[in-house]
Amino acid sequence: MFPMKRFAIGLSAALAVAILIPAAVISAPKEEKGKPAAVDAKAREAGMKEAPALIQASGAGCTVSDARFIGEDKKAGAKYYEVACNEGMGFALIAKKDTAPQVYTCLESSQPAADGKAGGLACILPGNANPGAGLAPFVKKGGVTCDIENTRAIGSGAKNSYFEVACKGGSGYVVQTTSPMNISGDVVVNSCLLYEEGGNVSCKLTNRQTQLAIVDTLNTAAAAAGTTCAIKDKRYILSTKVDNYFEVSCQDGKGYVYQQTATTGAFARAIPCAQAGFVGGGCTMTDAVAAQTEQAGFYSKLAAKAGFPCDVEKYGMLPTNDPKKEIVELKCKNSDVGAIAVFTATGGTVYDCLTAELNGFRCSFTKTSTQYARLTKDLVGFNKASCTVSDARVIGATETEGFVEVACSDGLPGWVLGYPTGVAKPAAKEFLSCVQAKGIGGGCKLPTNKVKG
Repeated sequence: MFPMKRFAIGLSAALAVAILIPAAVISAPKEEKGKPAAVDAKAREAGMKEAPALIQASGAGCTVSDARFIGEDKKAGAKYYEVACNEGMGFALIAKKDTAPQVYTCLESSQPAADGKAGGLACILPGNANPGAGLAPFVKKGGVTCDIENTRAIGSGAKNSYFEVACKGGSGYVVQTTSPMNISGDVVVNSCLLYEEGGNVSCKLTNRQTQLAIVDTLNTAAAAAGTTCAIKDKRYILSTKVDNYFEVSCQDGKGYVYQQTATTGAFARAIPCAQAGFVGGGCTMTDAVAAQTEQAGFYSKLAAKAGFPCDVEKYGMLPTNDPKKEIVELKCKNSDVGAIAVFTATGGTVYDCLTAELNGFRCSFTKTSTQYARLTKDLVGFNKASCTVSDARVIGATETEGFVEVACSDGLPGWVLGYPTGVAKPAAKEFLSCVQAKGIGGGCKLPTNKVKG
């Protein structure tokens, strides 16, 4: 699992866009108490005539449905416009001769100044009355389900713009889009939990405690799936592209990591802390060492029951998409022998490290050389007692048979042994020379086995 990194993007401390426009050049619409500001007909006519070409030149994703001319600063050579778009999010534009138009989303341009008053680029067109709704298609494209309750602009850099959305129910997200904003560009939507509080990219519309309320929902789902925990404490660990991970400590001293599907928010599985070392460094709120010791003893019993006596000293979890199956690498105390175990609720199968590789698994705790004696013994069964195995590698497998190339310590050409797959303790059933095995996985490749000519 690879955690997604927290972002540290250098953004402006404030989005005081209105200061770009001298007050004297703004054609401020007249407002009536309790009513939205009226849009001057001439301003709208000028906007619809000039703004569509400008918005197209900017690269923003907008099919103009309405527009208005805001004003002009002849001294600076700048004109100001507002546009409403069929796509949802509207924009404010600053157009200067011989330069690309500057574009700000209505969420940015409509933010009040420090004195609480609206700035000169605040959006007032009817189509821009709810600019936050324009984020909905971006959130959907990012693969997240969110009934948007509140929004705000975080800031924009040279390449990306950042927005926060708060959803009904307490969850929240940071939406990263291209700058200028365009629905056809890349969109990334991450949980607010991914960002440090107080950072330049962080959430303010929801608090962390509210965000962590999702853990209670996951805990209910975990109980329904057979894992009971009276939560003592909880924390967010990390997110990947497909999953979120949370740790819970329980009143009885146990602890788990809850895996949540990022796109749907659904509970995926509960991972005991003893098995969760692969998730962001594992559990920190429970005694993981004690849990691992207890789990090692448990795996020793399961391995013995499966016909593989092993006093487990160390174990490591291997990934599996089957929640009813555990795949575990085992290292046995006072022994060079290791294994890969596949445990289910009804039993298990334990493969020694050579057999495991024939079945698609690979040991990391045990060296290949520990299997040489076993291979040497298997060669004796084919009347090749003169070969003491000095090197070996798995060269290929079919659905029913796997093949191991061996080299001999006397430097003479070695052999290829075939073993049935899916069997915990397979006996070699086939014996080939390297010449005969040329068509299997590219043939022999160990130095002393390479076929000349």
